[in-house]
Amino acid sequence: MRISLKRLGPGFIFAGAAIGVSHLVQSTRAGADFGFGLLWALLLINAVKYPFFEYGPRYASATGQSLLEGYRKMGKGVIYIYFVVTFATMFTIQTAVTIVTAGIATSLFGFGSPVIWTAVITGICLCILVIGRYKILDSLMKLIVIGLTISTLIAVALAVEPAGETTFTQVFPTEAAAVAFLIAFMGWMPAPLDISIWHSIWTVEKKKLQPEIDPKQSRFDFNVGYVTTTILAIGFVALGALVMFGSNETLSPKGGEFANQLISMYTSSLGDWAKILIGIAALTTMFSTTLTTLDGSPRVMHRTSELISEKTMKNGYLFWLAILAAGTLVIFFYLLSEMRLLVQIATILSFLTAPFYAIISYILITGRHTPQSARPRTGLRIYSLICILILLGFSGWYLTTLM
Repeated sequence: MRISLKRLGPGFIFAGAAIGVSHLVQSTRAGADFGFGLLWALLLINAVKYPFFEYGPRYASATGQSLLEGYRKMGKGVIYIYFVVTFATMFTIQTAVTIVTAGIATSLFGFGSPVIWTAVITGICLCILVIGRYKILDSLMKLIVIGLTISTLIAVALAVEPAGETTFTQVFPTEAAAVAFLIAFMGWMPAPLDISIWHSIWTVEKKKLQPEIDPKQSRFDFNVGYVTTTILAIGFVALGALVMFGSNETLSPKGGEFANQLISMYTSSLGDWAKILIGIAALTTMFSTTLTTLDGSPRVMHRTSELISEKTMKNGYLFWLAILAAGTLVIFFYLLSEMRLLVQIATILSFLTAPFYAIISYILITGRHTPQSARPRTGLRIYSLICILILLGFSGWYLTTLM
């Protein structure tokens, strides 16, 4: 068991990145507003995105390179598009997850303010990444994800008995506001599809530490992380449905207020003891996301910059790490009032760009730049093509609702 856990890593980091706003905020809100009515959307989007997330570690373990190197072989245009889209969204995403984390910390510990906690959390994450780099991230995320899974499942089990009225009737939203929420929910469920690129880079870093890890082990590692994200997403929907559905309370879009509402509603329903359990689960959820996104974006921006400039940048990771941290604090202090709009734009953009990432990953993994032994078999290819059509269909459907 010790050897197996030691060989795992990128899958846990992926889970830590994925289990964040999509789970704690979006999944909880889905349960609170629709009961279990959007369970179909959760399961569908996890199934649809699965092959394209899996292609990241598949390509990396087979070639020793990230998806970015593979995209570069397909043409520089893909890299330029990725650079622009990532730069346009990474500051908003980082600010959003940090604000929610700070709000939960303020509510849980009972002192300080979201402003102070935002600076503290950003500083802690920076120290971890600058001092420990990938190695400490690998070890830390195993502990965080395992602890998060246990605490969430316990919370769900305890919420079943005192649960009020809920519904299992599946719902397909038609109103504009509900459709927008559905697309945002699916856009970041279990994560934006471009995180497959982060996963491929983490896989490359893992192979530097343990070259003996083969593609089979890498695929198992990914599946452990992916199944965990899916189970926890269902868990947070269940918590929202069992504790909040029918309460007629509107959840605030603001991180600090949302955190207070979330914890107080669990406390009033389950008892004062729930504050610690739910608080720890919520804080762990968001801290893991804050940490992994603060690592992931600088890594991909560093490598993308190198591929575009065709030059090696020795301290590129630290440069982009500093840029992202500074940009996060700037948005927090000067654009906080626009945070809801910025998050909505980021989540919708993540959904609308999903077909793009799915298509280019499919072309890469089935083409000449991927070793024959690593290319997906016929069944997975057909499944991938069906999933691309579903992603295109949902994107087209959403765009038509805007007209």
